[in-house]
Amino acid sequence: MQSTLSANPSRPIRHIQYPIMLGLIFCSLFSLQCKKEMTTTSSSAKLAFSTNLVFFDTVFVSQGSSVRIFVVHNYNNEAIVTSIKLAGNFTSSFEINVDGVPGVNFNNVKIPANDSIYIFTQVNINPLNGNSPALVQDSLIFTTNGNTQWVDLHAYGWNAYYYYPNNFLKNGAYSAINSSDNVWKNDKPHVVFGDLFDTAGCPLTIEAGTLVYFHNNGELIIDSGATLTVSGTSSHPVIFQGDRLEPAYANLPQQWNGLLLYKSTNCRISWAVIQNATTGIQVDTLSGHLRYALVMDHTIIKVMAGYGLLAEGTNISANNCLIADCQSGCLALFYGNYYEFYQCTFADYWGVDNSYGQRSSALLSMNNGYYSAAGQNIFRALDSAYFYNCIVYGALNEELALDSSHGPMFNYYFENCVVKTQTNITGAHGSGNITQDPLFVDPGGENYTLNAGSPASAPGAANTTIASKYPIDLAGNSFSGTPSIGAYWK
Repeated sequence: MQSTLSANPSRPIRHIQYPIMLGLIFCSLFSLQCKKEMTTTSSSAKLAFSTNLVFFDTVFVSQGSSVRIFVVHNYNNEAIVTSIKLAGNFTSSFEINVDGVPGVNFNNVKIPANDSIYIFTQVNINPLNGNSPALVQDSLIFTTNGNTQWVDLHAYGWNAYYYYPNNFLKNGAYSAINSSDNVWKNDKPHVVFGDLFDTAGCPLTIEAGTLVYFHNNGELIIDSGATLTVSGTSSHPVIFQGDRLEPAYANLPQQWNGLLLYKSTNCRISWAVIQNATTGIQVDTLSGHLRYALVMDHTIIKVMAGYGLLAEGTNISANNCLIADCQSGCLALFYGNYYEFYQCTFADYWGVDNSYGQRSSALLSMNNGYYSAAGQNIFRALDSAYFYNCIVYGALNEELALDSSHGPMFNYYFENCVVKTQTNITGAHGSGNITQDPLFVDPGGENYTLNAGSPASAPGAANTTIASKYPIDLAGNSFSGTPSIGAYWK
């Protein structure tokens, strides 16, 4: 039998032409794709950089830094070949990575026409003499067609006291304060890794002007029988914050865990700033005790992913303090006991700029008990929660959350306060209160001083007798004339 092809000799024999056509197409594509890119050797062809200075803010000695990235551009219409050298070579404090390859000296680095490469930099500073930040410098040298260009690398290195976990338990590692290190001086920073315990018999004292930095998940725990004394001043406050000092971390919450006062008494915090943690201060159960677990004055607690001040069945007295911008709320008084606040500002505008998610709970919450894991109602009387000349104001329509369902004792009282609430805080629960906007100068910029015309500074708004007992405001000013409600005098 003849094939169809041979039976029809007039039909073109296409099986011979297909390979020829494919070969021509392939050769055309190959010549286009494989055409050698021209490389310029002109001395006028130079590189461009996204920055001429890579700067690392203060870096703790031997702890390393975050990574900085900059871009090297070739804006020429032809490829360019360059060499890249770290001037300090292997002795440099800086490390570099060129498009994914680490090293200190790179030759024949080709950058295609109108293209770019990324360079990653990091710094790890060796021990320095002295207790003040010292500038550490190096540079990256680019040699291209006889031209020399460079990008400077700068970092400030800082010596510090370090607290590393050196005890190991089933649930993790921790370190403990002993009698040789229970007075923290302000000559250089203190950097805490992991859980640091202050145990009975070693009261911890922190001098004015001391800087305390916490590595990721770091926490200071004042255990039962121990005490904490923070002795800041108006001009030299004590700072507690995360150990990332780059500007990008300045307002980033949840960088460390916070301060935990666990069944401790007679703790005192004066003139401190506590910021960027999960919970600023947690004061845990001290039910039925007559002494204060914490007396606090002139202290700022701000930018927390949880609560600013979380009190659980304990006793606290505070004056002239600001607690602001916390996702769970500024102040939580749970499981009863005794609380009193004078001339304090509680202001919460968390999430207004949508940076870290929204806040859905009131900035001030109070209850008088809890339900156990077995569902049992545990009642702990809220003997008293008193607020005098305080501001309780934020972005939500209701900033006061009350839960008295656990038992009959639920005593709270607001006197001469600004409170954003629909709750009736008169009679047994208050007098002289107002609900108007206190007109903060710039809550979005964390400025909670009062604008002119604020109802919180109107004549008669504040209780003068209370104000005279706490006459120095959070800015260190003494009031004269008419006092204002809140932590700042107008």
